[in-house]
Amino acid sequence: MAMIKRLVCLANSHKHGARCIAGRELLVGKPGAWIRPVSDREGEEVSKRERQYEDGGDPRVLDIIDVPLIEPKAKSHQPENWLLNPNARWSKSGEFRRDNLDLLIDAPGSIWINGRHTRNGRNDYVTVDEADKAGGSLKLIAVGGLRLHVYKPNGNFGNLRRRVQAEFSFNDEKYRLWVTDPLIENKYFAQPDGVHTLDSSYLTISLSEPWNDCCYKLVAAIISIGALP
Repeated sequence: MAMIKRLVCLANSHKHGARCIAGRELLVGKPGAWIRPVSDREGEEVSKRERQYEDGGDPRVLDIIDVPLIEPKAKSHQPENWLLNPNARWSKSGEFRRDNLDLLIDAPGSIWINGRHTRNGRNDYVTVDEADKAGGSLKLIAVGGLRLHVYKPNGNFGNLRRRVQAEFSFNDEKYRLWVTDPLIENKYFAQPDGVHTLDSSYLTISLSEPWNDCCYKLVAAIISIGALP
């Protein structure tokens, strides 16, 4: 069942020391379903070798890419997963226009089930059972603005790892979700801890793998209306 699918890359985010790639399929110029290429390793992360182009380049958000896939590898909490072909190169066929992103956003509504909050987050996770019934683990939304908090969430306990957290409102609900977009991290880790305001943006939201019976809502990509970071 091996095939090549053409995707608009909407996330190239951190996962287990490698990356998680996700995008919407393009069907004769129209958006299709979400696809998340995954490896056959236990964590399903995508290595640099597996995702790089022939010239060694790494996929960027809004790249239109042709991805060699072997077969669907859906999970109940991540039905979009497809097993990638580790022996074939990905190729870039173009770039998706930023002003066409409204064609790719998901139907209005809440970001899965709300009402569950961690100590530092807000509406930032669902139970595994809720994720299994959600019908998908990826969403592209548009927000009128957001605030990025750069800080050490457990600094008082000796954990000095800095993180970026996105605070925003969507569909009359407030969210505080961790960011796993490496471009955003690189940009804001170069600045002091604090709060940074961004204008209107598109956000790719992903549900994580289960951990302690929870799947966390992560901001896998932030696409500025004006320009990429």
